[in-house]
Formats: sequence, structure tokens, C-alpha cells
Amino acid sequence: MNILVTGSAGHLGEALMRTLRAQGAPVTGIDINPSAYTDLVGDIADRSFVKSAMRGIRAVIHTATLHKPHVATHSKQDFVDTNITGTLNLLEEAVLQGVSSFIFTSTTSTFGAAMNPAKGEPAAWITEDVVPQPKNIYSVTKLAAESLCELFHRKSKLPVLILRTSRFFPEDDDNAQTRELYETPNVQALELLYRRVDIADAVTAHLLAMEKAGPIGFGKYIISATTPFLPAHLKDLHTNPAEVVRTLYPESERLFDAAGWKLFSEIDRVYVNERARRELGWEPVYDFAYVLQCLREGTDFRSELAREVGSKGYHEEEFEDGPFPVEP
Repeated sequence: MNILVTGSAGHLGEALMRTLRAQGAPVTGIDINPSAYTDLVGDIADRSFVKSAMRGIRAVIHTATLHKPHVATHSKQDFVDTNITGTLNLLEEAVLQGVSSFIFTSTTSTFGAAMNPAKGEPAAWITEDVVPQPKNIYSVTKLAAESLCELFHRKSKLPVLILRTSRFFPEDDDNAQTRELYETPNVQALELLYRRVDIADAVTAHLLAMEKAGPIGFGKYIISATTPFLPAHLKDLHTNPAEVVRTLYPESERLFDAAGWKLFSEIDRVYVNERARRELGWEPVYDFAYVLQCLREGTDFRSELAREVGSKGYHEEEFEDGPFPVEP
């Protein structure tokens, strides 16, 4: 099966390209930026480029996108061009090519305001049934692209699965207060409790989705590490998550103290991956229990693939006030 990976110079695109090449799969990587994992350089908003790249392709994994870090540096039209027009070009060519599976990498950011409960309210329990409330042009355009995917499935019977991935980037947090209070590994270890996925697990989910798209037809899935939390924990998570974590993992405080780490004072949402595990047969490996095992052993809790891909950043220039500028 000839596979096209869009966004092959990005974090997830490179991780997919590394994995598929290692498996000996016939795969072509495309990106607007050249890289060791990009076979064809071009813009997915350019229909002629997409048409050429799609020749002979039987499966598409579409990771190319403008991300949240680009909101303050790119125009809204740029987001429309890449995230909506680019996706439309790929979908139309996929139908013409008779593609057997189309996997669209979306984002948990589409849930937007639904993930931010008011002070005193329980943390939000985020499943695929939560109605999105996008807050910026990034989430608006990703949600619109999801709707295009669903339209092409209904109208053309194109097998399409949408994966709403949580955080997998290794860069520092964009929130200045978080950077001031916590070391980056500390933050990302805790995020595996409720809002992060290791890139190796994200790759596995995409490859399983590619296999299952035909039989399933259409579906949306949250891709995040398996949370240990239950709905009964939500009230305490928003006000005293440290106590919840200590109860579930009695050893966590000692291990965190030894590492010089701290537990969060607030958790506002929990991503639930149960549908992806049930319908895709996905079994994520890198969770908070794995973090604690690594702390016991003195090893890195990131996967080998995450370490190989490393940090890429999202801009050519550097910024004084954080890893990327935040829209006011």
C-alpha cells in the first residue's frame, strides 16, 4: 500500500516517516519545508502539487497544519489556506485516486472553551461526545477540516478517521507562569495524567487507524495517554489534584521530591481515550505509571522515538518571552 504522509518535516510527520521507513513500507513524505523525511517539497494549498503527490497513493495520513503556536505570527487567511483548503485538496484527490483510508490528524484544541470549567466547578471530562467550542482560528479551521472529512465520507464513501491528538511536542509550555513554577519534564510527566500523549503512542494510533479506516468508515477519536482518573475525581482535581494523585499513586510524592519536581495545584480537564482503545485496538504504553517506573530506575520517561525526533520549534526566529508568541 503506497502511503502519503503530509507534514513530514514536523514532529508527528517525521515520527511516522521514521517508523514507516523502518518497516519497509512504501511511503512518500510531503511538506512545505525540506527535511530528511520529506520526499516532495510543496504547499498542500496548491492543488497541482497535491495532484502530483497523490498519484498512485492508496492511504493518506494528513498531519500537515498550521498550529496554535502560529496564531500570533500568521494571518487567519494563512490558517484557512493550509488547514481548510489544503485538507480539501487532499480529500478531493483522495476520492479521485480511490484511496482506501484517509487519516486526519486533528487536535483536542477543537474542544476549546468546553475544557475550561469555571472556578469551583469540577474538571471537565472530555470525550468525543463533548460539543466543541473553538477559541481561536487554529481550532476553528481544524474543526472545519473535520467537517470536510465527514462530508467526503458521506458523499463519496471515503473511509476517514479523525484523530484528535493531545499534546506531544517536547517544547517548553507557552504559559509563562507554568514555566516559572515547573521544569519542563515535570510538566510533561504530569500532563500524561490527563492531556498528553507520547509521540510513539500517537504513531501507533495513526497506523492502527490506517488499518481500521475501511471497516469503520468514519470515526472521531481522542488520542491521549490513558488517564487513571474517574468522573468521581473531577471535583477534587480542579481544587486539589495533588491529593488525588497521592491517593492513586502513594509513591509519587517521594519520587517527585527526589527529582525536585512538584505536583500541580489544579487540573481543569481530563481527556478520555476509551473509544480509541476499544475501536482501534490501541494500547498506549507511555502513561503516568510508566513515568513513575522511570523515576525509580533513573531513566528518561520519553520514548526512544520521542528522543530521536526531538525538539523542532515552530518558527525560524527565537522569541524572548517564551517558545512562541501567544495571541493577546
